Amino acid sequence: MTKIIAYHVRQDEEPFVLQWSKKNEVEVKSVPFELHPDTVEYAKGYDGIIFKQRSKLDTDASIYQTLKNYGIRQLSCRSAGIDTIDLHAAALNGIKVTNVPSYSPHAVAELVLMQAMQLIRHYPEFKERLDNNDYVVDGLRSRELSEYVIGIIGVGRIGSTVAKIFHSLGATVLGNDPVKNLELEQAGILKYVEKNEIYRKADIVTSHVYLSRQNIHLIDQDAFSKMKSTAFLINDSRGSVVNTADLITALEKKQIAGAALDVVEEETKIFNLKFDTQTPVANYNRLKELTNVILTPHIAFYTDIAVERMVKQALDDALTIIQGKHSSHEISFKGE
Repeated sequence: MTKIIAYHVRQDEEPFVLQWSKKNEVEVKSVPFELHPDTVEYAKGYDGIIFKQRSKLDTDASIYQTLKNYGIRQLSCRSAGIDTIDLHAAALNGIKVTNVPSYSPHAVAELVLMQAMQLIRHYPEFKERLDNNDYVVDGLRSRELSEYVIGIIGVGRIGSTVAKIFHSLGATVLGNDPVKNLELEQAGILKYVEKNEIYRKADIVTSHVYLSRQNIHLIDQDAFSKMKSTAFLINDSRGSVVNTADLITALEKKQIAGAALDVVEEETKIFNLKFDTQTPVANYNRLKELTNVILTPHIAFYTDIAVERMVKQALDDALTIIQGKHSSHEISFKGE
């Protein structure tokens, strides 16, 4: 019988693992820890691996050689992001890498809508007043969504879904992406413009790009300096896309009006953990102090539909490659 090991499995994922295992008559062993040099030995005797990393799998390239020695020929990541993987080392050791590029665009887009509405309606500021027994509304009058310009950086599956939602609610939508979805533009859902135009015109800037070297600190002080003082930033893509220190400065100096962040730099030191006092990340602690910031612990993907798709698609891809077939979700190493 084919045997697959599933690393870093949460309790809510386990039922989907068991369903898939029974349906496909494949033994799947779930373990709660991540795949690292000190846990790779658990993969010995298995035919394949699915995993979901919070921390880097590319700090020690020897792990890929170890997997090769165990006869492992694939790594199936049950998320869209593959920035934790050393694709070069995997390729050198004949290991195919897959991801789940589209588990549920609606899951992320719905969170963006929630964040946008909370920012627009000044929910963080009103909550602070209520927490202090202050029920005065003066100074926090809202504009309606139909008056807003939404700027989307990265119009892929998620960005396109975000565009459709805001367009349907009457907002004007601008988009920026190297690859244009002309059907969206022809349907009048959005207009493609340069990033600088988005920064200048958008009332809400929302990021939906993959993490790459080119996208690290894509949104920084230069971007904030171009944005309206009344504008909001939403980042539900990858933490490193936004320069956190620059964002804090922009918020403190009122260069922008507020932000909603589901992802942050150094989030692996915080999310899915508990602390008695402050977190070990100073910038995150500062963000928590700001009354015009909404923070969530990387939950944009966290719906029943998305979790099921992430688990089962990753297992499908693992089995496909184990059986010597090609998966359409394979990620190729493209060099420097």
